[in-house]
Amino acid sequence: MNDVPLWRLNLLRAFYLLVTVGLALSFGPAMFQHSDLWAQRKGETAALLSGLAILCAWGLRYPLQMLPLLIFELIWKTVWLLAIAYPLWLNGAVTPAVQGTAEACLMGLVLTPLVLPWRYIAQHYFRKPAEPWRARASKQSGYPDP
Repeated sequence: MNDVPLWRLNLLRAFYLLVTVGLALSFGPAMFQHSDLWAQRKGETAALLSGLAILCAWGLRYPLQMLPLLIFELIWKTVWLLAIAYPLWLNGAVTPAVQGTAEACLMGLVLTPLVLPWRYIAQHYFRKPAEPWRARASKQSGYPDP
């Protein structure tokens, strides 16, 4: 039985929808109409985040199975803020583009932990026994023991 209440599942679905729509509006049009300069500077990031948006759409149907995407979102935003934005801020080198990205990342850093089902994550990703690295020949092969 599912140990995450329905209201939490629906909150996750709403968040997946927010991520999907937000990223699609931000990067979708540029993916199909762009200059070579844009492709050289932002192409990889836009492609990665467009792929993330597509995968988050699956979160509407499978909110718990797609949790690693939201955990990834939380991790990359934290890393970017600490390793990129913070040093730029310390050096007084924050551009308007960096500031916009930092604000979006900070919003994600605030909202994502609020919607994540932390008990479920702890139980299924940390406390639950790991899957085996290899199968036992006699038990997993389907053949009877000699």
